[in-house]
Amino acid sequence: MIATGPVPAAQRTGPFPDLLENGYHLSAFEFLRRYEASPEVKKAELINGIVYMASPVRADVHGEPDSLIQGWLFNYAVATPGVKSATNTTVRLGPDDVPQPDALLRIVPECGGKTSLDPKGYLQGAPELIVEVAASSASLDAREKLASYRRAGVREYLLWRTADGQVDWWVLEEDEYRSLPDAADGILRSRAFPGLWLDSAALLAGDGKGLMAKLNEGLQSPEHAAFLGGLPGASK
Repeated sequence: MIATGPVPAAQRTGPFPDLLENGYHLSAFEFLRRYEASPEVKKAELINGIVYMASPVRADVHGEPDSLIQGWLFNYAVATPGVKSATNTTVRLGPDDVPQPDALLRIVPECGGKTSLDPKGYLQGAPELIVEVAASSASLDAREKLASYRRAGVREYLLWRTADGQVDWWVLEEDEYRSLPDAADGILRSRAFPGLWLDSAALLAGDGKGLMAKLNEGLQSPEHAAFLGGLPGASK
């Protein structure tokens, strides 16, 4: 089934014109219309024009790791006026891509960010950082979504492959994603968000205290202070 644009009511044929199923080919407009008409669906995404439905979520490989990521980003956002974090939020990246990433960090438009809220409250535009939690490199997050986020211009993409025990962090350079290199001390440091420091060893070990301790170091760094001072319109 293919729908390349808004489908008038008179042309919606068949017994289930509002059905949203895995594998359907839809435009962003039609996808959102059907998603809104399906309150029983808790998570669906449109990636390169194809609908993907979420499977049940396990605590060990997703729920608990996701909680660590949310806490890490939330604490950075609280300490950085002009920056907001969000979880499990539908994002309108383009006519063929409407993902619902596990987490994101964005600069608000008043401070020069590229995202905004549409009249229905959906986020539109490319957030500066998207984070996904997936089991392995065979997942949608490591393949189709990687390409989708690159096309949309997401500056940084972090993927935690929990079953593989690996963290991938890509930075967009010359329209291509390149791996963010570890510093000499083994810490990953965001370029889009100075002071957002990640102790990947602590993350992989599920060490929340260690994760927050390294983040707090980043929040006290001169780079973070300079970033705060350079955000136009941010209330300090």
